[in-house]
Amino acid sequence: MLNGRRLREARKRRGLTQTELGDLIGVGKSAICCYEKEIRNPTLEALLEMVHVFGVSTDYLLGLDYLIKTTDKDNKECYVEMTKEEIIFIEEIKKNQMVYDILIENPKRGAELIKKWLN
Repeated sequence: MLNGRRLREARKRRGLTQTELGDLIGVGKSAICCYEKEIRNPTLEALLEMVHVFGVSTDYLLGLDYLIKTTDKDNKECYVEMTKEEIIFIEEIKKNQMVYDILIENPKRGAELIKKWLN
């Protein structure tokens, strides 16, 4: 699925309205709106036009910056998609050993503590 937030940010960086972007890639304003809200996916042709207009990779627009090899609950190899933002988030958490240890040891409890602290 197209990452709507990234599409919107790329469009705004170029100073384009939804209508202008739609004209450039051959779709209507409503299609761009649906892409940004992640209600609808663009055709392959429209995606490739966006890559050309913004000068970014398809991986960037799809939010697939990194694929991490891991195992699932049945110990079968699988890949997990991680964005740069998610990796930066993890790197920041790792800088605080106590927070990192709590979240690794019991992620559910760690998330509950964070929610409680925020309220």
